[in-house]
Amino acid sequence: MESLHPRVRLLWVLSTVIQASVLGVIAYLVDRFAVALPQWAIVGGWVVLVLLGIAHAVAAHRIWRFDLQDDALFLLRGVVTRTDTSVPYVRVQHVDTTRGPIERAVGLASVVVYTAGTRGADITIPGLRPERATELRERLRDLANESEATDAV
Repeated sequence: MESLHPRVRLLWVLSTVIQASVLGVIAYLVDRFAVALPQWAIVGGWVVLVLLGIAHAVAAHRIWRFDLQDDALFLLRGVVTRTDTSVPYVRVQHVDTTRGPIERAVGLASVVVYTAGTRGADITIPGLRPERATELRERLRDLANESEATDAV
């Protein structure tokens, strides 16, 4: 099974720092304009959130794996709740590559696999080099087309 690029940890940590900073600003504004909060609580909360985010990023990187099997895309992920997902190629509707601003900053991309089913039936494979993401997108597209041809009634 293939693992994610190690820089995905940096991506996840940067995302955590941004989210913790937004919460820190909100806590500061609450302190300033509504209820007085101890400064140590605001700073301490920010530090705890960032440390938890770092631990989560390291653990998630160790666990996250994916594999292109004969008939399905298989994913293994989850720190607290482990999730094994098997997506039959015949269920794949379309595949995208995405690169958000933080992903571009660390030189990574994601592949999003949209499947037949309910709203939100999509799978994201984060933390790939852009070249690998493009290669994976094309391979998944080809496998989906092949499986559709063999699945005809």
